[in-house]
Amino acid sequence: MNTWKYWLVVAVATATLFLPGSPASKAAADGPIVIRYASLAPPSSAFGKVLKAWGRTFKKETQGRAEIRFYSGGSQGDERDFIRKMRAGQIDAAGISTTGMGMVVRPILVLTAPGLITEVKQLIRVRTELRHRFEELFDDAGFVLLTWGDGGKNRLFSTRPFARPTDLKSGRPWAWKDDPVFAGYLGVIGANAVRVGVNEVYGGLQTRMIDTVPSSAMMAVAIQWYTKLSYMAKQNINLLIGGSIVKQDVFDRLTPEDQEILRSTAERGARAMDRIVLRDDARAYQTLIQRGITEVDLSPYQAEWDAVAAKTREQLAGRVYSKSLLLEVTKLAAEK
Repeated sequence: MNTWKYWLVVAVATATLFLPGSPASKAAADGPIVIRYASLAPPSSAFGKVLKAWGRTFKKETQGRAEIRFYSGGSQGDERDFIRKMRAGQIDAAGISTTGMGMVVRPILVLTAPGLITEVKQLIRVRTELRHRFEELFDDAGFVLLTWGDGGKNRLFSTRPFARPTDLKSGRPWAWKDDPVFAGYLGVIGANAVRVGVNEVYGGLQTRMIDTVPSSAMMAVAIQWYTKLSYMAKQNINLLIGGSIVKQDVFDRLTPEDQEILRSTAERGARAMDRIVLRDDARAYQTLIQRGITEVDLSPYQAEWDAVAAKTREQLAGRVYSKSLLLEVTKLAAEK
Protein backbone atom coordinates (compact mmCIF):
# COMPACT_ATOMS: atom_id res chain seq x y z
CA MET A 1 0.00 0.00 0.00
CA ASN A 2 2.72 2.23 -0.57
CA THR A 3 2.79 4.97 -3.02
CA TRP A 4 5.92 6.95 -3.37
CA LYS A 5 6.67 4.81 -6.40
CA TYR A 6 5.95 6.74 -9.48
CA TRP A 7 6.81 8.17 -12.72
CA LEU A 8 9.14 6.61 -15.15
CA VAL A 9 11.73 9.34 -15.29
CA VAL A 10 14.71 7.97 -17.23
CA ALA A 11 17.90 8.39 -15.17
CA VAL A 12 20.82 9.25 -17.44
CA ALA A 13 23.98 7.37 -16.45
CA THR A 14 27.08 9.54 -16.28
CA ALA A 15 29.11 7.02 -18.26
CA THR A 16 28.45 3.70 -19.96
CA LEU A 17 30.69 1.78 -17.57
CA PHE A 18 28.32 2.59 -14.71
CA LEU A 19 25.18 1.19 -16.32
CA PRO A 20 23.43 -1.35 -14.04
CA GLY A 21 24.38 -4.86 -14.96
CA SER A 22 27.72 -3.88 -16.47
CA PRO A 23 30.62 -5.71 -14.81
CA ALA A 24 32.60 -2.47 -14.95
CA SER A 25 30.12 -0.83 -12.60
CA LYS A 26 31.80 -2.75 -9.83
CA ALA A 27 34.65 -0.84 -8.29
CA ALA A 28 37.98 -1.34 -9.94
CA ALA A 29 40.81 -2.51 -7.75
CA ASP A 30 42.21 1.02 -7.54
CA GLY A 31 38.88 2.85 -7.57
CA PRO A 32 35.96 3.44 -5.22
CA ILE A 33 33.35 0.85 -4.37
CA VAL A 34 30.22 1.89 -6.27
CA ILE A 35 26.82 1.05 -4.76
CA ARG A 36 24.11 1.09 -7.43
CA TYR A 37 20.91 2.31 -5.77
CA ALA A 38 17.46 2.25 -7.41
CA SER A 39 14.49 4.37 -6.40
CA LEU A 40 11.05 5.21 -7.71
CA ALA A 41 11.32 8.73 -6.32
CA PRO A 42 11.57 11.36 -9.10
CA PRO A 43 15.00 13.08 -9.01
CA SER A 44 13.40 16.51 -8.53
CA SER A 45 11.20 15.39 -5.62
CA ALA A 46 12.05 15.93 -1.95
CA PHE A 47 12.90 12.24 -1.76
CA GLY A 48 15.22 12.52 -4.75
CA LYS A 49 17.00 15.56 -3.33
CA VAL A 50 17.59 13.89 0.03
CA LEU A 51 19.03 10.85 -1.76
CA LYS A 52 21.50 13.06 -3.61
CA ALA A 53 22.52 14.78 -0.36
CA TRP A 54 23.02 11.38 1.24
CA GLY A 55 25.25 10.34 -1.64
CA ARG A 56 27.41 13.45 -1.34
CA THR A 57 27.77 13.00 2.41
CA PHE A 58 28.62 9.31 2.12
CA LYS A 59 31.32 9.94 -0.49
CA LYS A 60 32.80 12.75 1.58
CA GLU A 61 32.86 10.83 4.86
CA THR A 62 34.42 7.76 3.22
CA GLN A 63 36.97 10.10 1.61
CA GLY A 64 36.08 8.73 -1.79
CA ARG A 65 36.60 5.08 -0.90
CA ALA A 66 32.96 4.38 -1.75
CA GLU A 67 30.07 6.16 -3.44
CA ILE A 68 26.41 5.69 -4.29
CA ARG A 69 25.11 5.86 -7.86
CA PHE A 70 21.40 6.66 -7.95
CA TYR A 71 18.99 5.38 -10.60
CA SER A 72 15.85 7.36 -9.81
CA GLY A 73 12.34 7.87 -11.12
CA GLY A 74 11.64 4.20 -11.77
CA SER A 75 14.32 3.94 -14.46
CA GLN A 76 15.03 0.41 -13.19
CA GLY A 77 11.37 -0.60 -13.23
CA ASP A 78 9.00 -1.21 -10.33
CA GLU A 79 9.89 -2.47 -6.87
CA ARG A 80 9.54 -6.09 -7.97
CA ASP A 81 12.19 -5.33 -10.61
CA PHE A 82 14.43 -3.82 -7.93
CA ILE A 83 14.31 -6.98 -5.85
CA ARG A 84 14.89 -9.21 -8.88
CA LYS A 85 17.82 -7.11 -10.08
CA MET A 86 19.42 -7.03 -6.64
CA ARG A 87 19.21 -10.81 -6.43
CA ALA A 88 20.72 -11.04 -9.93
CA GLY A 89 23.54 -8.64 -9.06
CA GLN A 90 22.40 -5.97 -11.51
CA ILE A 91 21.83 -3.35 -8.82
CA ASP A 92 23.07 -3.29 -5.25
CA ALA A 93 20.60 -1.35 -3.14
CA ALA A 94 17.18 0.27 -3.28
CA GLY A 95 14.77 2.59 -1.55
CA ILE A 96 11.48 0.72 -1.40
CA SER A 97 8.07 0.80 0.23
CA THR A 98 6.84 -1.75 2.72
CA THR A 99 5.37 -3.65 -0.22
CA GLY A 100 8.82 -4.04 -1.74
CA MET A 101 10.30 -4.88 1.64
CA GLY A 102 7.60 -7.52 2.01
CA MET A 103 8.89 -9.25 -1.12
CA VAL A 104 12.05 -9.96 0.87
CA VAL A 105 10.65 -10.26 4.41
CA ARG A 106 6.91 -10.88 4.20
CA PRO A 107 6.07 -10.44 7.91
CA ILE A 108 7.10 -6.78 7.72
CA LEU A 109 3.74 -6.11 6.05
CA VAL A 110 2.16 -6.24 9.51
CA LEU A 111 3.26 -2.60 9.85
CA THR A 112 0.72 -1.63 7.18
CA ALA A 113 -2.15 -3.78 8.44
CA PRO A 114 -5.21 -1.49 8.09
CA GLY A 115 -6.29 0.44 11.17
CA LEU A 116 -3.39 -0.82 13.27
CA ILE A 117 -0.77 1.96 13.09
CA THR A 118 -2.24 5.31 12.10
CA GLU A 119 -0.03 7.82 13.95
CA VAL A 120 3.71 8.45 13.74
CA LYS A 121 4.29 8.00 17.48
CA GLN A 122 2.81 4.50 17.25
CA LEU A 123 5.03 3.67 14.30
CA ILE A 124 8.18 4.87 16.04
CA ARG A 125 7.37 2.81 19.12
CA VAL A 126 6.67 -0.37 17.16
CA ARG A 127 9.69 -0.07 14.88
CA THR A 128 12.03 0.76 17.74
CA GLU A 129 10.90 -2.31 19.64
CA LEU A 130 10.98 -4.70 16.67
CA ARG A 131 13.80 -3.26 14.58
CA HIS A 132 16.39 -5.84 15.63
CA ARG A 133 14.01 -8.69 14.79
CA PHE A 134 13.31 -7.33 11.33
CA GLU A 135 17.03 -6.67 10.73
CA GLU A 136 17.74 -10.33 11.48
CA LEU A 137 15.07 -11.43 9.00
CA PHE A 138 16.67 -9.29 6.29
CA ASP A 139 20.09 -10.69 7.19
CA ASP A 140 18.72 -14.22 6.76
CA ALA A 141 17.45 -13.22 3.30
CA GLY A 142 20.86 -11.84 2.25
CA PHE A 143 20.11 -8.13 2.69
CA VAL A 144 21.04 -5.39 5.15
CA LEU A 145 18.25 -3.08 6.34
CA LEU A 146 20.02 0.28 6.45
CA THR A 147 17.18 2.48 7.63
CA TRP A 148 13.44 3.09 7.67
CA GLY A 149 11.61 5.89 5.91
CA ASP A 150 8.08 7.28 6.06
CA GLY A 151 5.73 8.54 3.35
CA GLY A 152 2.82 10.19 5.14
CA LYS A 153 -0.72 9.23 6.10
CA ASN A 154 -2.32 6.77 3.71
CA ARG A 155 -5.96 7.62 2.99
CA LEU A 156 -8.59 6.91 0.36
CA PHE A 157 -9.01 9.21 -2.64
CA SER A 158 -11.74 8.85 -5.24
CA THR A 159 -13.37 10.38 -8.28
CA ARG A 160 -16.78 9.62 -6.76
CA PRO A 161 -18.50 10.23 -3.42
CA PHE A 162 -18.03 7.66 -0.67
CA ALA A 163 -18.69 7.52 3.06
CA ARG A 164 -18.90 3.88 4.10
CA PRO A 165 -17.09 0.70 3.02
CA THR A 166 -19.98 -0.59 0.92
CA ASP A 167 -19.69 2.50 -1.31
CA LEU A 168 -16.51 1.01 -2.76
CA LYS A 169 -18.24 -2.17 -3.91
CA SER A 170 -19.68 -0.58 -7.03
CA GLY A 171 -16.46 1.24 -7.90
CA ARG A 172 -13.12 0.37 -9.45
CA PRO A 173 -10.59 0.73 -6.64
CA TRP A 174 -6.91 0.19 -7.38
CA ALA A 175 -4.72 -2.23 -5.46
CA TRP A 176 -1.05 -2.51 -6.35
CA LYS A 177 -0.55 -5.94 -7.86
CA ASP A 178 2.22 -6.74 -5.37
CA ASP A 179 0.34 -5.55 -2.28
CA PRO A 180 -1.64 -8.29 -0.51
CA VAL A 181 -2.70 -5.98 2.33
CA PHE A 182 -4.88 -3.43 0.55
CA ALA A 183 -6.11 -6.11 -1.85
CA GLY A 184 -7.21 -8.08 1.23
CA TYR A 185 -8.89 -4.97 2.63
CA LEU A 186 -10.90 -4.52 -0.57
CA GLY A 187 -11.72 -8.22 -0.56
CA VAL A 188 -13.30 -7.95 2.89
CA ILE A 189 -15.37 -5.01 1.64
CA GLY A 190 -16.45 -7.05 -1.36
CA ALA A 191 -14.95 -4.67 -3.90
CA ASN A 192 -13.27 -5.90 -7.07
CA ALA A 193 -9.74 -4.52 -7.05
CA VAL A 194 -8.09 -3.33 -10.25
CA ARG A 195 -4.66 -4.98 -9.90
CA VAL A 196 -2.12 -3.07 -11.98
CA GLY A 197 1.32 -1.62 -11.44
CA VAL A 198 1.86 1.82 -9.95
CA ASN A 199 2.97 3.32 -13.25
CA GLU A 200 -0.42 2.42 -14.76
CA VAL A 201 -2.54 4.25 -12.19
CA TYR A 202 -2.51 7.74 -13.71
CA GLY A 203 -3.62 6.41 -17.07
CA GLY A 204 -6.23 4.29 -15.32
CA LEU A 205 -7.66 7.38 -13.64
CA GLN A 206 -7.72 9.17 -16.99
CA THR A 207 -9.61 6.36 -18.73
CA ARG A 208 -11.81 5.71 -15.65
CA MET A 209 -10.56 2.16 -15.43
CA ILE A 210 -9.71 3.19 -11.83
CA ASP A 211 -11.77 5.52 -9.67
CA THR A 212 -10.38 5.05 -6.16
CA VAL A 213 -6.78 4.94 -4.87
CA PRO A 214 -4.96 4.81 -1.53
CA SER A 215 -2.32 7.56 -1.23
CA SER A 216 -0.86 10.18 1.05
CA ALA A 217 -1.83 13.77 0.29
CA MET A 218 1.80 14.61 -0.38
CA MET A 219 2.16 11.88 -2.97
CA ALA A 220 -1.18 12.66 -4.59
CA VAL A 221 0.17 16.18 -5.20
CA ALA A 222 3.71 15.14 -6.17
CA ILE A 223 2.62 12.72 -8.88
CA GLN A 224 -0.44 14.69 -9.99
CA TRP A 225 -3.01 12.02 -9.15
CA TYR A 226 -5.03 14.70 -7.42
CA THR A 227 -5.83 16.30 -10.80
CA LYS A 228 -8.04 13.28 -11.57
CA LEU A 229 -9.61 12.95 -8.09
CA SER A 230 -12.46 14.76 -6.34
CA TYR A 231 -12.79 13.26 -2.84
CA MET A 232 -10.40 12.30 -0.04
CA ALA A 233 -10.95 10.72 3.35
CA LYS A 234 -10.22 12.78 6.44
CA GLN A 235 -9.18 9.66 8.36
CA ASN A 236 -6.21 7.57 7.25
CA ILE A 237 -6.08 3.78 6.93
CA ASN A 238 -2.45 3.46 7.99
CA LEU A 239 0.92 5.11 7.35
CA LEU A 240 3.05 4.76 4.24
CA ILE A 241 6.34 3.16 5.22
CA GLY A 242 9.53 2.35 3.38
CA GLY A 243 13.23 1.88 3.83
CA SER A 244 16.64 1.37 2.25
CA ILE A 245 18.16 -2.05 1.83
CA VAL A 246 21.47 -3.22 0.36
CA LYS A 247 22.70 -6.67 -0.67
CA GLN A 248 24.74 -8.30 2.08
CA ASP A 249 27.61 -9.23 -0.24
CA VAL A 250 27.94 -5.63 -1.41
CA PHE A 251 27.81 -4.34 2.15
CA ASP A 252 30.55 -6.83 3.09
CA ARG A 253 32.87 -5.31 0.48
CA LEU A 254 33.01 -2.14 2.55
CA THR A 255 35.46 -1.82 5.42
CA PRO A 256 33.87 -1.93 8.90
CA GLU A 257 34.45 1.82 9.13
CA ASP A 258 32.69 2.49 5.83
CA GLN A 259 29.85 0.12 6.75
CA GLU A 260 29.19 2.25 9.80
CA ILE A 261 29.37 5.42 7.68
CA LEU A 262 26.83 3.95 5.26
CA ARG A 263 24.45 3.12 8.10
CA SER A 264 24.96 6.48 9.80
CA THR A 265 24.53 8.63 6.70
CA ALA A 266 21.49 6.59 5.61
CA GLU A 267 19.89 7.11 9.02
CA ARG A 268 20.58 10.85 9.01
CA GLY A 269 19.10 11.20 5.54
CA ALA A 270 16.00 9.20 6.47
CA ARG A 271 15.34 11.21 9.60
CA ALA A 272 15.71 14.46 7.63
CA MET A 273 13.22 13.08 5.12
CA ASP A 274 10.80 12.11 7.89
CA ARG A 275 10.70 15.72 9.09
CA ILE A 276 9.99 16.92 5.56
CA VAL A 277 7.26 14.29 5.10
CA LEU A 278 5.54 15.17 8.37
CA ARG A 279 5.45 18.83 7.38
CA ASP A 280 4.69 18.48 3.68
CA ASP A 281 1.98 15.82 4.02
CA ALA A 282 -0.02 18.09 6.35
CA ARG A 283 0.52 21.04 4.01
CA ALA A 284 -0.48 19.01 0.98
CA TYR A 285 -3.71 17.94 2.68
CA GLN A 286 -4.70 21.58 3.20
CA THR A 287 -3.59 22.46 -0.33
CA LEU A 288 -5.86 19.80 -1.77
CA ILE A 289 -8.83 21.17 0.15
CA GLN A 290 -8.01 24.66 -1.14
CA ARG A 291 -7.89 23.29 -4.68
CA GLY A 292 -11.38 21.89 -4.43
CA ILE A 293 -10.94 18.29 -3.27
CA THR A 294 -13.87 17.42 -1.02
CA GLU A 295 -12.92 16.21 2.44
CA VAL A 296 -14.90 13.13 3.48
CA ASP A 297 -15.39 12.62 7.20
CA LEU A 298 -15.73 8.88 7.75
CA SER A 299 -16.51 9.16 11.46
CA PRO A 300 -20.31 8.67 11.12
CA TYR A 301 -19.52 5.17 9.81
CA GLN A 302 -16.25 4.64 11.68
CA ALA A 303 -17.52 1.43 13.28
CA GLU A 304 -18.02 -0.08 9.82
CA TRP A 305 -14.52 0.93 8.67
CA ASP A 306 -13.02 -0.41 11.90
CA ALA A 307 -14.81 -3.72 11.45
CA VAL A 308 -13.43 -4.09 7.91
CA ALA A 309 -9.91 -3.27 9.12
CA ALA A 310 -10.12 -5.74 12.01
CA LYS A 311 -11.41 -8.53 9.79
CA THR A 312 -8.67 -7.84 7.23
CA ARG A 313 -5.96 -8.01 9.89
CA GLU A 314 -7.34 -11.33 11.12
CA GLN A 315 -7.54 -12.82 7.62
CA LEU A 316 -3.96 -11.82 6.82
CA ALA A 317 -2.67 -13.38 10.06
CA GLY A 318 -1.20 -16.78 9.29
CA ARG A 319 -0.83 -15.95 5.59
CA VAL A 320 1.20 -12.73 5.49
CA TYR A 321 2.41 -12.46 9.08
CA SER A 322 2.03 -14.65 12.14
CA LYS A 323 -0.80 -14.26 14.62
CA SER A 324 1.73 -13.80 17.42
CA LEU A 325 3.43 -10.94 15.56
CA LEU A 326 0.08 -9.27 14.95
CA LEU A 327 -0.76 -9.52 18.65
CA GLU A 328 2.61 -8.06 19.61
CA VAL A 329 2.32 -5.13 17.21
CA THR A 330 -1.28 -4.52 18.30
CA LYS A 331 -0.17 -4.34 21.93
CA LEU A 332 2.72 -1.98 21.15
CA ALA A 333 0.56 0.28 18.97
CA ALA A 334 -2.05 0.57 21.73
CA GLU A 335 0.41 1.70 24.42
CA LYS A 336 0.05 5.26 25.62
